[in-house]
Amino acid sequence: MNEGGLRLDSHDEALRRAFDRWSAQPVDWDRLGEESEPYADRQTTVATPVEVEGNGTFTGGARRRMRIEPCAEEGWWMDRRDLEDSLPTRVSVRNVWTTGDIVSNIVLRSGSPHNYVRMVEHIVALKLGLGLDRLMLRLESGDPPLFDRGSLDLVEAIERAGIVETSAPARRFAVKTPVSICTAHGSFLIIKPPPSDAPARLRLDVAVDFPNVIGRQRVRFTLDRRTFREACVARTNTSFSKRLYCYTIGQLFADVRHLGYTRKNILIAGRRRYANEPRLWHNGKSLEVVWHRAALDLVAALSLVEEGRLVGDVISYKAGHALDVRLVTQLYRRGLLEEVK
Repeated sequence: MNEGGLRLDSHDEALRRAFDRWSAQPVDWDRLGEESEPYADRQTTVATPVEVEGNGTFTGGARRRMRIEPCAEEGWWMDRRDLEDSLPTRVSVRNVWTTGDIVSNIVLRSGSPHNYVRMVEHIVALKLGLGLDRLMLRLESGDPPLFDRGSLDLVEAIERAGIVETSAPARRFAVKTPVSICTAHGSFLIIKPPPSDAPARLRLDVAVDFPNVIGRQRVRFTLDRRTFREACVARTNTSFSKRLYCYTIGQLFADVRHLGYTRKNILIAGRRRYANEPRLWHNGKSLEVVWHRAALDLVAALSLVEEGRLVGDVISYKAGHALDVRLVTQLYRRGLLEEVK
């Protein structure tokens, strides 16, 4: 196959088989034909500061606040106000510390080992999702707040603050050539430059395949604020077995013992049914899992391109945080990104 373009791994046969399975998987919700609202041609920030509050992600018994502020510097920054001797951490693939083990999540860190912020993906996704280029996030700890409505509380906070344009032109980046990365188990990502005969936008085709009630789900869409707002209510999902693990053996580990997950803020999937009510139904089928994967997890990883907004066409099949971050890392290591006008 040549659809994968430049290969970033040695799993050629795994990619060929997985690509065939992805190609044969029906699209459950195709929104590529919808008219999309273009993002601003200038860099944006918020007009006024705004605060959000929720239970801690990793310390569920504690309330956590985060202040969202305008920023004069380019990019997104996370400032731990409890660490007076540490500088703000730039939201960048260069500062990814880990993507988690027991609890899968993107952790950013810079400078001191104590200067980290965990579970940043549901926050960082707003960078590309809202076309929001400059932001300062003030946190009380490395444990951000968790919400019952996915990231909608954050979107509504940004709407209250207002988005304003700066004098700096927006910067857009694309891959120089089609690129693919695949695991030995057949999870893959493919990213291509935007078509030359169309506006430079980010278009996503995302599919998941789980051996439980989630099953096979696939959506494709052009990213814009309206679509992102509708999709951002999608919650993280877990299985019955992993939830049972967290309440038994997982209690031995501090990262798991105090998780702030509840039946309201996480979707629990069993073999044949969900333990709680899923969201984002279309044609009689809940697509909450694939929308979360696309609009929050994948868009967050693509937001780790620090210099500007990533554009182009992205295919994701059964991928997750680790592969997402690995792809973006390799784009930098191999000099595969270029600015487009």
